[in-house]
Amino acid sequence: MLRHIRHFIIRHEPEAIDLAVSLKAGVGGLLGIGSAGGLAAATGMPFLLAPFGASAVLLFAQPQSPLAQPANTIGGYCVGLAAGLAVALVFPPVWWAAAIGVGAAIALMSLLRLTHPPAGAVPIVAVTTAMPPTTLVEAVLAGGVLLVTVAAIHHRIPPRQIYPKRGN
Repeated sequence: MLRHIRHFIIRHEPEAIDLAVSLKAGVGGLLGIGSAGGLAAATGMPFLLAPFGASAVLLFAQPQSPLAQPANTIGGYCVGLAAGLAVALVFPPVWWAAAIGVGAAIALMSLLRLTHPPAGAVPIVAVTTAMPPTTLVEAVLAGGVLLVTVAAIHHRIPPRQIYPKRGN
């Protein structure tokens, strides 16, 4: 029995833990979400969306991941928005409409090679929120760009990490 369970509990991240890098990742998340929160307070726009917290984990703790790259982050949010808004326009705000939106977003992100897991939550927001569609578009796109910008600057501070990854 334990033999079958071990596949679920094995950690695949590298064993070498660098305290400075880990603390810097936490500070990056604080700065990224803090920037979004400050912008929300200054403008009254809803820039503190739950998917941004998950994006912060990828952008600051896993900057080398393909899922954290700017094209994937911003492109994934565009795809998630498109899927979410399309579903919200066609269907009533019910649980199964959110499920259709998430499924469509995953399929499209995968097909377009713009996978960003936190963007898969945007259709849920689109279906369940009372936020006007234009406000949602502005908040998601501006928030995504803001987080990528903060990450690009943050990773230039020692201990440095290359972000975004360099192309071939």
